Amino acid sequence: MPGLRSGANISDTDIIISKMSERLVKFMNKSEIRDISLAESGLRKIEWVRRNCPLLSGIKEEFEKTLPFKGKKIALSVHLEAKTAYLCEVLKSGGAEMYVTGSNPLSTQDDVAAALVSEGLEVHAWHGTTEEEYNTHIDHVLENNCNIIIDDGGDLVNALHTRFRDKLQYVIGGCEETTTGIIRLKGMAERKELEFPMVLVNDADCKHLFDNRYGTGQSVWDGINRTTNLIVCGKIVVVAGYGWCGKGVSMRAKGLGARVIVTEVDPIKAIEAVMDGFEVMPMHEAAKLGDIFVTVTGCSGVVNKPDFEVMKNGAICCNAGHFDCEVDVAGLKAMAVESAEMRNNIMGYKLENGNWIYIIAEGRLVNLAAGDGHPAEIMDMSFAIQAMSAKYLVEHEGGINEKLITVPKEVDRDIAMRKLNYMGKKIDVLTAEQRKYLNLD
Repeated sequence: MPGLRSGANISDTDIIISKMSERLVKFMNKSEIRDISLAESGLRKIEWVRRNCPLLSGIKEEFEKTLPFKGKKIALSVHLEAKTAYLCEVLKSGGAEMYVTGSNPLSTQDDVAAALVSEGLEVHAWHGTTEEEYNTHIDHVLENNCNIIIDDGGDLVNALHTRFRDKLQYVIGGCEETTTGIIRLKGMAERKELEFPMVLVNDADCKHLFDNRYGTGQSVWDGINRTTNLIVCGKIVVVAGYGWCGKGVSMRAKGLGARVIVTEVDPIKAIEAVMDGFEVMPMHEAAKLGDIFVTVTGCSGVVNKPDFEVMKNGAICCNAGHFDCEVDVAGLKAMAVESAEMRNNIMGYKLENGNWIYIIAEGRLVNLAAGDGHPAEIMDMSFAIQAMSAKYLVEHEGGINEKLITVPKEVDRDIAMRKLNYMGKKIDVLTAEQRKYLNLD
């Protein structure tokens, strides 16, 4: 088998690799991946994540003992890179049968997909899928009568409620990872269309306060900087949206030395941006000034044709929202009189006025389509919330009446305390008198 080694006495990863061949025949017949020979590279990526995710590792040890998912099937559609792969391993350690696909055509890492197959998981994903291939992969995951749905953006849930309604009977519930997915879920719930309970993982404090702000803040700029190889210091950065993700992107842009302009539709968030020291104005005004544009709204049509027409020559646009609809790339292509690939993952479009506009990663999620996503230590918290929320659904099977479930505060606090302990930090504890004063007992 090309690219695979056998042997022991080197590392845990080498031991895993040596056991691949006995599992490949069984699982390669079902899985759809690019190249199994890439597995060794993927296993080393997962090992690095494992070493930097103590929370997930602790939960994995607990799951191995209690097997909360024994006899259950889990369908997972999350950006398929090493942190996600480790979450899959953690859930599998709890007894789950895992059926895995990606949640974005450009964020799947083929070596990580191969690594998961080598470890006995069924995977349907590869980098650069067409829309048809992407939907086919989702379909093949959902054909397995899964009980728990772990979604990032809502594509699994949407497919279950449209193409696979006959599979709804098997679903206990699910968890949603991101803001965009929660927007879709709330719309479904309001229309009385949602057929099973969904835990709003993104709304947990240990998720959005850290993942969205610090994770997105760093990973977006990792993706932009590695792709463009240009300096940020001294440039004008326009950030569309000042939610938790927008706060993080703006904060890191400021730290890199940029002048930051924020665009918003929410007056309260706009005031917050002003008081955080940023300029605020409509997108069409900001379009005339910006050097780098980052959309992070969860909405569509944020940067459009009138904005492209007034942008500077060499303006760079990218998107940090889940779907590739925030920057109107199709509209820009239609306007262009010439186009060319300027660098790997950067397309340039020349307008009639002679100006070139550059798009990173086709307007898809820049931190994953042009980078490795959030840092491992951040996803340690987010995926710990995912794992514990899935466990909550199984434990309360048949007893949940509401369709949209907030992550219980005690789960949030437990994850936070564990993380502090792993970081070697301690905090104060209320005395009995203080608890009485605060009416907590």
